[in-house]
Amino acid sequence: MKIKILLYSFITFLTVTIALAFTKSVYAKQLHVVTTYNYIASLTRQITGNSATITALASAQSDPHFIVPKPSHIAKLRDADMLIINGAQLEIGWLPPLVRQANNPVIQPGNAGFLDLSQFVKMIQVPTAVSRSQGDMHPEGNPHFYLDPHNILLLAHAIYDRLCVTAPENKTMYTENFNVFNNNWKQKLAEWDKLMQKMSGTNAIEYHKLYDYFLVRYNMTLVATIEPLPGIPPTAKHIASLEKVMPNVSLIFQDVYHPDDAARYLGKKYSKPIIVLPHDVGATKDATDIFTLFDAIVRRIAQ
Repeated sequence: MKIKILLYSFITFLTVTIALAFTKSVYAKQLHVVTTYNYIASLTRQITGNSATITALASAQSDPHFIVPKPSHIAKLRDADMLIINGAQLEIGWLPPLVRQANNPVIQPGNAGFLDLSQFVKMIQVPTAVSRSQGDMHPEGNPHFYLDPHNILLLAHAIYDRLCVTAPENKTMYTENFNVFNNNWKQKLAEWDKLMQKMSGTNAIEYHKLYDYFLVRYNMTLVATIEPLPGIPPTAKHIASLEKVMPNVSLIFQDVYHPDDAARYLGKKYSKPIIVLPHDVGATKDATDIFTLFDAIVRRIAQ
């Protein structure tokens, strides 16, 4: 008899536990979050879990400065509860017209549904003056701050805070998810920092000033860029000037969306390894989420 009572009590407890978990999942407020880039979508998903529909507008392998606007983008923005952008004018060439045409007051700059992540990090390479002679210079500084893995926790916290404002009824769930992410990320940071120690002092060149925050973080030196100026394709004269510094260069960083002919020429002539790096989640096959994005970058550099 006692065994039957204990068994009945256990089954009842298990049923109630499952029911509560199911209720928590079903009745959490379902948000529609639009992000400009895939890394933001992946990071947001770490906090929302399955309680949000998250859509990234940019293709993972595209130049983040030049995304082709589509009518489908307007439709997604029109229905969005939140719009999370990189900021620092990285989207300036393509996003503002889409937001205007969507005519969704919730996601307009200045409102709670609009989040600019660049406001939560310290920018580098902020120019004192801007002119066309400097190429496609960003007046607020280098916008690729998210490629420093130590900045990711700052961005995650900003997203968590805004989600709690947008859907306060989900705060308990967001807090649980954020704490798990925070702990896991700190463990990965320790792993990446350890692997990158041996790269301190290494000289590198890159096509575009894309990985500068990563280089600064790990005490690597950027000797030159294959672009003579931001957004300006290399000329024969500029390539000739790079040949003068190549003996002092150890690595050539190449992203997935710029042409690699100059990198291949320099790498072959001076026997320097070319490392193709993802710049966003999904840019390479092994960069499937925010964690593996940095796994891929660190592994390729420190191998």
